[in-house]
Amino acid sequence: MALVLYNTLTSKKEPFAPQDPSNARIYVCGPTVYDLSHLGHARCYVVYDVLVRHLRARGQTLTYVRNVTDIDDKILARSRQNGETPATLSARMTDAFLEDMDALRNVRPDIEPRVSEHLTEIVALIEKLIEKGAAYAKDGDVYFRVHAFPEYGKLSHRSLEALASGASGRVDESETRKKEDPADFALWKGAPDDEWGWSSPWGHGRPGWHIECSAMSMKHLGETLDLHGGGLDLVFPHHENEIAQSEAATHKPFAKHWMHNGFVEVEKTKMSKSLGNFFTARTLFERHEPEAIRFAMLTVHYRSPLNLDWTLDDAGNVTGFPLFEDAEKRVEYVYTTRQRLASIDPARIVATGEIPEAIARFPQELAGALDDDLNSAIAIATASEMLKQVNELVEQSKRKKGTVARGAIEAAERALAALDTELGIGGQDANAVLLRIRQRRANARGITEAQVEEKIRDRRAARDAKDFARADALRDELVTMGVELMDGPTGTTWRIP
Repeated sequence: MALVLYNTLTSKKEPFAPQDPSNARIYVCGPTVYDLSHLGHARCYVVYDVLVRHLRARGQTLTYVRNVTDIDDKILARSRQNGETPATLSARMTDAFLEDMDALRNVRPDIEPRVSEHLTEIVALIEKLIEKGAAYAKDGDVYFRVHAFPEYGKLSHRSLEALASGASGRVDESETRKKEDPADFALWKGAPDDEWGWSSPWGHGRPGWHIECSAMSMKHLGETLDLHGGGLDLVFPHHENEIAQSEAATHKPFAKHWMHNGFVEVEKTKMSKSLGNFFTARTLFERHEPEAIRFAMLTVHYRSPLNLDWTLDDAGNVTGFPLFEDAEKRVEYVYTTRQRLASIDPARIVATGEIPEAIARFPQELAGALDDDLNSAIAIATASEMLKQVNELVEQSKRKKGTVARGAIEAAERALAALDTELGIGGQDANAVLLRIRQRRANARGITEAQVEEKIRDRRAARDAKDFARADALRDELVTMGVELMDGPTGTTWRIP
């Protein structure tokens, strides 16, 4: 089955068919780096990471470009608040963004262009639009003439009249007076000579937000992209304006396929700073393993909203996120399963025997789910059954005279590898992940490793002395603390459920 994706432009699922089968060209709008990345960023880039992983797993060669917007009015405003230069702020926030994406196990793009490195291309594209009569200069600013592009609105499926308000994204009264039409949007914004900016044929200033992506994507991927992605909030005005200015300049389709992921909603309300329901990725990383954040996002189809709920104490402080708590337990299960599979006694492995069906067919079923509009929710559900059967293999090997076929173990290893390759789940060092999860939970409960280890030693000593009442009492103490003990042939280990 070929990969089929919903195309916002046509409002239907369509096969993803690159113009050049030897190299698919994918562009995703990156962050504006004036602050730390938030949960919406995390969701967006996990979605496109899975897309890229899946295409590569299917053997598709591609070039993945995700920009960094390091020139923007928000960066200037925040740098003034912080007392630092815009360049210093944007560099610091870019580094933080990349660290957060790495923590989420997102593969880095092949090319990550910055606006500040593409002023020449931006100015050249604006000049081309002016030459074609699709843009005009006015008092140091340059605007795109929306009526010069009759198809304006084709991505958002609304008429120009319905879209007229808010098309610029940076509208004030003085700007409105400069425009020929209220729907026209800025390509270049003039600025005082002593303000952050660059020289241009129209004077000192900064590029508009929309023109940046057109210039960068066309430089690195050509005039027609195979797929352009981003969050649902970018459909209008950003992506609508990208189409208008790009196609007015080239007279070619700007992108064959448009893909948009749904919002993150907190208690069914769109996450926003103004509503006080806004969380940075790092805030959540302090509470949960970043891979658990990733896992939770994959349990919901990318076009659907991701609903995040929380628990509060009597003072109104956030005490937990049930969605991520559940996801962390499931990530823990993945890594525990890997450990258990690796622990099977080699003496119990035989040459022939049954391979459980859910394990054998998992890589194919996983790929099939993702081929159907990147349905990670179905993929995760399929993984649950596979993991269950891997654990049943382990239990089978522990029974009296129990054996496991070598082919079954190899199939389980392939299934776990596919889970990592396609979804980015389960590919880290298992011991390190499980230790981090345990330590984070212990810290949250005020438990130290030394406390637990001391009680485990005392319990072992009591058992050696055949003081089983004392041993049981120590176990009960640990259970009361929230500690679960696992006795095995090599000793006792512990976890906090």
